[in-house]
Amino acid sequence: MRWFRKIVIAASAVIAVVGSFIGSGAAGGTPIQDAAGGALSASSTAIAPGGPAFGIWSVIYVGLIAFAVWQFLPRRADQVRHDRIAVPATLSLLLNAAWILSVQFGFLWASEPIIVALLGVLVWAFVVLRRTKPSGIVEAIVTDGTFGLYLGWVCVATAANTAAVLTAAGFRGFGLGQDVWGVGVAGVAGLVGVLVAIGGRGRLSPAVSLGWGLAWVAVARLDGPLVSVPTAVAAIVAAAAAVVVTLVVRARTGWSAARSASAARVS
Repeated sequence: MRWFRKIVIAASAVIAVVGSFIGSGAAGGTPIQDAAGGALSASSTAIAPGGPAFGIWSVIYVGLIAFAVWQFLPRRADQVRHDRIAVPATLSLLLNAAWILSVQFGFLWASEPIIVALLGVLVWAFVVLRRTKPSGIVEAIVTDGTFGLYLGWVCVATAANTAAVLTAAGFRGFGLGQDVWGVGVAGVAGLVGVLVAIGGRGRLSPAVSLGWGLAWVAVARLDGPLVSVPTAVAAIVAAAAAVVVTLVVRARTGWSAARSASAARVS
């Protein structure tokens, strides 16, 4: 059964990587930012990140491939952990490819439920990983690090995708203006980062990718056809809040563990 699980995850990883190759335009197709009438470009909405932000996908895909390969190595300590994460990991890879295809074929409306589902399964994976311990530093980097980066980035991508879908559908924000909505969405993204930091006990990788995405939202709002200084400031504050809270929670968790270990030695 475990071999079947490993093969399914490996096949799903290949599908996701091939999908990303197509989505990048490297195979002669339209790059994601230019597909669907440019709905996902850096200048499409106030919460859209700048183009270079999407470079983080390369790191995430390398991590996902490493995760797929790692399972086939002759190790036993992390087998149960991988069994528990197998379903959300597989679903995330397939949903990733489905999202790319939906945008490439112009079904922007379909990309929204897909990316929301992707966010949901990544939260599922994150909870599973938080409740179990990695077998070592390499396992922590390959598994926890990869899915943490994946989750943090998809939080930002979900916000950007939702804004793009609503804008393409003709939604004009009840007349509130791009600055109000940009500040509001950036604030929500920052709050999500804080909640992930607390719930994840200071896991670094989600904060890194979420902060990266918000930083590029700020860059895009300070330079380009869709300038919004309030949104840029809000995005920077939100990114800083997520990172700082993560570091504080991580430090407190480390201190608590150290005190517990010290008390155990004394007793």
